[in-house]
Amino acid sequence: MQWLMRFRILCGIHKSVHIFHPAPRQVGRQSSSGLRAPWWSDHDIPEEFNFASSVLDYWAQMEKEGKRGSEIALWWVNGQGDEVKWSFREISDLTRRTANIFTQACGLQQGDHLALILPRVPEWWLVTVGCIRTGIVFIPGTTQLTAKDITYRLQASKAKAIVTTDTLAPTVDSVASECPTLKTKLLVSDHSREGWLDFRSLIRSASPNHTCIKSKTWDPMVIFFTSGTTGLPKMAKHSHGLALKSCLSSSRKVLQLKTSDVLWCMSDPGWILALVGCLLEPWTAGSTLFVHYLAQLDPKVIVQVLFKYPITQFLAAPGVFRMILREKFTNLRFPTLEHCSTGGEALLPEEHEQWRRHTGLLLHELYGQSETGMTCAVFRGMNIKLGSMGKAVSPFDIQIIDDQGNVLPPNAEGNMGIRMKPTRPPGLFMYYENNPKESAKVECGDFYNTGDRATMDAEGYFWFLGRDDDIINASGYRIGPAEVENALAEHPAVAESAVVSSPDPKRGEVVKAFIVLNPEFLSHDKDQLTKDLQQHVKSVTAPYKYPRKVEFVLELPKTITGKIKRSDLRKKEFGGMS
Repeated sequence: MQWLMRFRILCGIHKSVHIFHPAPRQVGRQSSSGLRAPWWSDHDIPEEFNFASSVLDYWAQMEKEGKRGSEIALWWVNGQGDEVKWSFREISDLTRRTANIFTQACGLQQGDHLALILPRVPEWWLVTVGCIRTGIVFIPGTTQLTAKDITYRLQASKAKAIVTTDTLAPTVDSVASECPTLKTKLLVSDHSREGWLDFRSLIRSASPNHTCIKSKTWDPMVIFFTSGTTGLPKMAKHSHGLALKSCLSSSRKVLQLKTSDVLWCMSDPGWILALVGCLLEPWTAGSTLFVHYLAQLDPKVIVQVLFKYPITQFLAAPGVFRMILREKFTNLRFPTLEHCSTGGEALLPEEHEQWRRHTGLLLHELYGQSETGMTCAVFRGMNIKLGSMGKAVSPFDIQIIDDQGNVLPPNAEGNMGIRMKPTRPPGLFMYYENNPKESAKVECGDFYNTGDRATMDAEGYFWFLGRDDDIINASGYRIGPAEVENALAEHPAVAESAVVSSPDPKRGEVVKAFIVLNPEFLSHDKDQLTKDLQQHVKSVTAPYKYPRKVEFVLELPKTITGKIKRSDLRKKEFGGMS
């Protein structure tokens, strides 16, 4: 990382002069520093939009003109003493150089596909924005991908280039012959490798002069592979509208970031939350994005970081907050932390209360998908209803619909639908790449059917029940697995659980729980423990929801994102016919 820290000196970044072309019909809102952030009205969508030129170059220009203070744009640490601090002017320069690498050294053109598989290193941000500048469609992936995963993604996406580290380079080389479209391999490493271009060497010599493409708002920008909970992952293709959505006035109200804020979003770089939470949201607001390399989740390290650095907003998966609470820290009153957000799975009301009691802060729930980005949220300052995902984030018009796309009344159970006709809102994916059948399947009348079951109360708060294919029909009762799993999580014996339907000769289907026990309960009598858990569920939720079948397992099948693969468990129960 030493080259990154020396780079501003070697290249004289602050001497570079670039022309800033603002996007049309821009509106602004005064920040705490007196500077207007580049925001747009919810209902005045520009024909052209590019996050690099419209937002990043805006902040770089403000720095150049002395209208912006000395706030850092990217603050990266790795826990080993290495630290990178970049201003927007430096990021603007480095991403222009990256853009030139792609178009000149790699020969890539607008519309080409590039696979991006990097851990939390600064180059991830350079590659992402470099792609946005050139119109190259980038395809993020987690570093946990196996050879089979990488092969599938390269073949399905027809990627012409890949950017990764020396850890995964041998894996890529082992499958490259099976991926005929792959022509260019870029290595992010301090070491060279035969057959690979050296990104760090190239960026040193690349020109900082580059003219950003004038992308249309609806031109393709990024592809996210879905989590693959039900079959092979699909390619959700997004336009530049995904980036624009973070600039719309309603989206700015969710986190209410200011130029003085320091946001730490812990999302894995392979997923849509990393793009939204680790790039679009903070940099739209002119905030500092804090990044810790953090190869493995360690609650002790996370707590130390929150005490050591001036982080004001923290965004992480529920499991992170749960891990911190389980450590029984004596002090969690972080000196600068003001706001916490979480999403991906449900937290128990007791966990919300524990976090509030220990930190003095509330947890604000977020909800989204690879197809939608940030969809629902408990906005900062909004009244919190524990267990709710909050309200729709405009310009999304979200309703509870039936299978024909009819809007259901408040408190009725149905599918969460995002209105896509007559006008498709920015932020909603374009389609599943090369898969018109699946693209058509999720259209339901005037709505995109998320496949998630939920209810909406009279005030517009949404309550998640489960994936449509996860819902259990037992003796005429519809049971969401999350309800039973939350009840089981309250029992001290349960470390983790997954609830699915299981065939039953009398009732058709019954609730079955696969349970991972906490270590201190492994030696307990399983029959008695089963009865205790069943009685516990009956006591904390409706009795008909209790698991009539219980199986104790050492681990649960999960996707590489950490989501439980209930489809595998259902197949186990139904003999592969689920």
